[in-house]
Amino acid sequence: QVQLVESGGGLVQPGGSLRLSCAASGITTDYYAIGWFRQAPGKEREGVSCISTSDGSTYYKDSVKGRFTISRDNAKNTVWLQMDMLKPEDTAVYYCATARPWHCSKYGIALSGYYSWGQGTQVTVSS
Repeated sequence: QVQLVESGGGLVQPGGSLRLSCAASGITTDYYAIGWFRQAPGKEREGVSCISTSDGSTYYKDSVKGRFTISRDNAKNTVWLQMDMLKPEDTAVYYCATARPWHCSKYGIALSGYYSWGQGTQVTVSS
């Protein structure tokens, strides 16, 4: 059974940084895609970024390009989301989920196709 566990959220001032982790277990395939998503109160869940663990290809939501960086360590089955220059509008619960290896490259961060969602980690950007 695939299990994803997010960590690293917290309270940070605008302009600050956080590094989120997504640790995967129970994945039986050599390669897979991991997506990061977020959901703010009263809003729909939206895609933020994804990565293919096979070739490291990535995809970012326009509003986070240049501020967020996704990376992976295949040996540790862990994906990180480095978030810099955080803004109040980045405040949300952040989730990671997995998908087929080619899903990020082909479909990016569309929610459909991602599964085995983690429990989420709260990110609050406020002064």
